[in-house]
Amino acid sequence: MSSNGDLQDVGSYGSFWEPGNYKRTVKRIDDGYKLCNELVSCFQERAKIEKAYSQQLSDWAKKWRGVVEKGPQYGTLEKAWHAFMNAADKLSEIHMELKEKLMTEDSEKIRIWQKDAFHKQMIGGFKETKDADEGFRKAQKPWVRKLKDVEASKKSYHQARKEERTAITRETHAKADPTKSPEEVRKFTDRVEKCTQEAEKEWSPEANRSISRKERNSRIDDVTLTNIVSAADESQTPQDTIRAAKDYSSDWSDEDSPKKYIAANGVELEEEEKVAGVRVRALYDYTGQESDELSFKAGINPY
Repeated sequence: MSSNGDLQDVGSYGSFWEPGNYKRTVKRIDDGYKLCNELVSCFQERAKIEKAYSQQLSDWAKKWRGVVEKGPQYGTLEKAWHAFMNAADKLSEIHMELKEKLMTEDSEKIRIWQKDAFHKQMIGGFKETKDADEGFRKAQKPWVRKLKDVEASKKSYHQARKEERTAITRETHAKADPTKSPEEVRKFTDRVEKCTQEAEKEWSPEANRSISRKERNSRIDDVTLTNIVSAADESQTPQDTIRAAKDYSSDWSDEDSPKKYIAANGVELEEEEKVAGVRVRALYDYTGQESDELSFKAGINPY
């Protein structure tokens, strides 16, 4: 399995945090543009309904006003009938005003917001969509690479264990077979030991491939500083410490470089320094996220 950090060939999961699942969030930008158009269409259809209803009320009031004026009714009945027509005319005006607001004011606000929020590109699509997709992809790329490395290690480990079980089965059958000579049985036993060693090598975190100086330096660049500085020299900034670590690491070759480890403040230190201990002071509270991480309070010396 390739570990180049691409999102292709990575399984899709339900969680947003899984590789590639940010695309559903990016798609909401394109969906937002479409929803603006649909909302304007909804307003316009409602405006047509309001206009039709207003016109029907007005026509109805006009028709019956003429009937009342020519009819034999008089007194309070005539006044009440005319009041009924006048109420219809006012209601017609209200619906006509609503139609105007939907067609012009409300629809225009959405159009203006849509124009300001979405910027089309010459090659198609929206600038906001492209920026969001690139931002998510760059943020996930190192973690996708690590995930692929883990998946590859798991596959290699399970394959090694499978070969080990097969070798053990063959060894058992060879020992039970009286026709097999001790030399042949020993070959099966050696095969079992070799498979076991290979499986342990795949499982052991110390069996990783060798790291070149370029990769080691780039790994230092990617470390997120925790703002934990040495208690002996608080004036030294994390950037100065990183720079010193880079300069020191350049004096070693990949072959004769001593074993190093990453300290809590993101600085690569020598194994001898790890044995002697480094006094540090926490500047803020921190709760360990992994089983091998420390939890501490601000102001204390974790080491």
